[in-house]
Amino acid sequence: MNFFKNLMSYRAGVLDIGFTKIAVFAGALFIAKVWDGILGLEWYWYLLICIIAAIKPMITFFNGMKSVENK
Repeated sequence: MNFFKNLMSYRAGVLDIGFTKIAVFAGALFIAKVWDGILGLEWYWYLLICIIAAIKPMITFFNGMKSVENK
C-alpha cells in the first residue's frame, strides 16, 4: 500500500518529463519501424487517436486554470 501512496504523491521534475517524452517518441518510432501495418492506416485514425489521448490532459489543464482564476 505504501508503494501506491508514494506513487500518487510523486512529482516529476522537468528533466524527468523531458526524458519520458523522448522515451515515448523513440518507442513510437520503434513500433512504426517494426510493425509496417500501423503506417498503412488512414490519416483520420491518427487524428482520432490524438484527440482521444488529449482529452484527459486538456480537462485537467482547464480545471487547473479555473481554480487559479477563482483564487
